[in-house]
Amino acid sequence: MRLSILSGWLVPAAAGLLLAGCQGKTSTSETATTTAETEAAPTDTASVAAPNDGITPALIAQHIKVLASDEYQGRRPFTAGEEKATAYLASEFKKLGLQPGTNGSYFQAVPLVEIAGKPDSIATVTGNGKTLSLKYRDDFMFLTEQEKPVVTIKNSPLVFAGYGVTAPEYQWDDYAGLDVKGKTVVVLINDPGNAGDDSTMFKGKAMTYYGRWGYKYEEAARHGATGLLIIHDTKPASYPWTVVQSSNGGAKLHPQTPDHGASKVALEGWMTLDAAKRLFTAAGQNYDEAYAAANKRGFKGKALGLNLSTTIRNKVTRKTSKNVVAVLPGTTRPQEYIIYSAHWDHLGMGKAIAGDSIYNGALDNASGCAGLLAIATAFKQAQEKPQRSIVFLAVTGEEQGLLGSDYYAQHPLFPVKNTVADINMDELLAFGPMRDVTVVGYGQSELDDYARAAAKEQNRYVIPFQHPETGSFYRSDHFSFAKVGIPALYASGQFESRLHGKAFAEKQRKDFEEKAYHQPADQYDPTWDLRGAAEDARLMFRVGQKLAGETTFPKWKDGSEFKATREKSGPGK
Repeated sequence: MRLSILSGWLVPAAAGLLLAGCQGKTSTSETATTTAETEAAPTDTASVAAPNDGITPALIAQHIKVLASDEYQGRRPFTAGEEKATAYLASEFKKLGLQPGTNGSYFQAVPLVEIAGKPDSIATVTGNGKTLSLKYRDDFMFLTEQEKPVVTIKNSPLVFAGYGVTAPEYQWDDYAGLDVKGKTVVVLINDPGNAGDDSTMFKGKAMTYYGRWGYKYEEAARHGATGLLIIHDTKPASYPWTVVQSSNGGAKLHPQTPDHGASKVALEGWMTLDAAKRLFTAAGQNYDEAYAAANKRGFKGKALGLNLSTTIRNKVTRKTSKNVVAVLPGTTRPQEYIIYSAHWDHLGMGKAIAGDSIYNGALDNASGCAGLLAIATAFKQAQEKPQRSIVFLAVTGEEQGLLGSDYYAQHPLFPVKNTVADINMDELLAFGPMRDVTVVGYGQSELDDYARAAAKEQNRYVIPFQHPETGSFYRSDHFSFAKVGIPALYASGQFESRLHGKAFAEKQRKDFEEKAYHQPADQYDPTWDLRGAAEDARLMFRVGQKLAGETTFPKWKDGSEFKATREKSGPGK
């Protein structure tokens, strides 16, 4: 997952005993406030007894323990960890009696290219009679998607382009009047609405897709730039520099393209805020003043009068990874499909932290795959069989940029127009039952109402994600389905512990982000309280059950940026 929104830290054993028996472009999308578009919490705080549907904390723990074991080596694609993880998932689906996806196989081939880039240890910036040396990992992280043995950037002029955004619907163009052809663009992280108090600028503090790093690289390429560097600032990024290091060091996976990445910018990279300030000082400019100017309408980008030189030496490997696909055919409308998705991959093995080099990815996202298997178990055990087909999809390459889900969305095994919804799971909680059901992307589709109905069965309440400035709607696999018009639900308990309240839940989330997210510390612990994970999986199961028994298709709400796509290619088209 691109950003953790749940915590993996532990509830004390005593807490477990006490609880026994008892994680858009208009105003319709979630907002940055914690009170907007919420519903009243139930006054009765007691939990509802779990039905005997096969979804249990013990079953979820069993699957997490296997998938997050050291034997699976952090489940990085193209490794022995991939082979073990995908074989395990396929085997478990087969044991449940689910059919393979297509052509008699539980696997969908996903062609990828791995680029193991080794940047120079020092990147050199010259100009204004000065030379600035930037250190790899300490000051910058550089990579490339161009499939070349060596990518050389020599005396590339640096240009500051604000946020690097061209957004006609917001009357905003950071590239207006700016020539960046053959140059390296320097931009701020997030989007123009995140910094100020003007809620009318973009979506206020709620990040739009324009704030995503993938968009910024693509926009720079559309303008003919040689490279793009993003200035990392922890607060608007919502994650520390260590995440940039762990996510962008070493080998990276990318989709295979006909032009072998030639249409991409040659240099993609990040620099620390401190390095950026030194860069602006070398340019004879003040970073804080440039930042303030970039957050005002009418901003004009300008050259910094500096040139960047660096080299990346690459080992390029073209391979095929796998999505795992299993199907429970519908009884009366098998040609209509409900997809449950979760990503099986994590980061593999990397820099040792406290003597541990295996990035096990227990919550991120062995827990989501455990949820898939638990929900599959529930569907198989249910007396009432689904009228629509249920697809269980464990995708590859989420940690590398939603690669597996994007490939599926572009090369669907089942028609998009006949796909009712995607229900995505990415990090199921491990600190006990929760009262809230937080919907990431609240206000986008009618699936909010399905989540609300299922939440009431558990004496829970629905709220929007409370930190939309992180752009979480664009950071997990549901987004790949939304882009092709399929309504997507991404929801879980995150912000109010049933026993300990809101402050406790918030602290757990922050602790996980700082101490375990994308680190070896995200590993299975047998003392976890996974009853909340089971409740979330059950809620998703109940949403799917209801959808499977209907003849209608849920719709995107008015104002959703995905509505037009669905109307062009959805049901009946």
